[in-house]
Amino acid sequence: MDDRFGVRETYERIATHFATTRDHPWPEVESFCENRSVETALDIGCANGRHLSLLSEHADRVIGLDLSDELLSIARAHLPQVTLLTGDAASLPIRSDTIDLAVYIATLHHLPTRQLRRQSLDELARVLSSDGSALVSVWSTTHDRFDAADAEVGFDTEVDWTLPSGEIVPRYYHIYAPAEFESDLAASALSVVESFLSMGNCYAIVEPA
Repeated sequence: MDDRFGVRETYERIATHFATTRDHPWPEVESFCENRSVETALDIGCANGRHLSLLSEHADRVIGLDLSDELLSIARAHLPQVTLLTGDAASLPIRSDTIDLAVYIATLHHLPTRQLRRQSLDELARVLSSDGSALVSVWSTTHDRFDAADAEVGFDTEVDWTLPSGEIVPRYYHIYAPAEFESDLAASALSVVESFLSMGNCYAIVEPA
């Protein structure tokens, strides 16, 4: 499972069970969206749509994008008002300079190469409007499931998902060291407004550079 298609196939397999465990928006996303009102919002890696309802409270039009058709089908069933697209975070099927607000949560770390991860950050910069803003998050080496001694070095790993049947499905992750996350953002066409750590995740509020 070392390519984007492997990641897609994984989430196609676990979609139904995965969706039952992803009911509520993250508090960090709620805080980011607070007091914002925009025309168009985008969720990159929207999965079953846990953040799309929240975005709908802050935007006239909401777009959700994911690689998994199964997860998008689940989202579509309870969010008929949202535009849902099957797509790749490293090549967004969205016009430039059209997104006012975006969330890119727990998805960047599934792209299997640094080149693709940086490319996806450039794609986010491309689609954001000149005054647009986005929140990006990745799993971090500071998470308590990882050895604190390795916190300075990012690494690739597999994190198992256990289906109700007992079947174990490995999921590819790149676990970011905080400095590595900052480096990838600095190398992109994004400008960092604020960065912080929360619950073992790196976050950055960004805008077009």
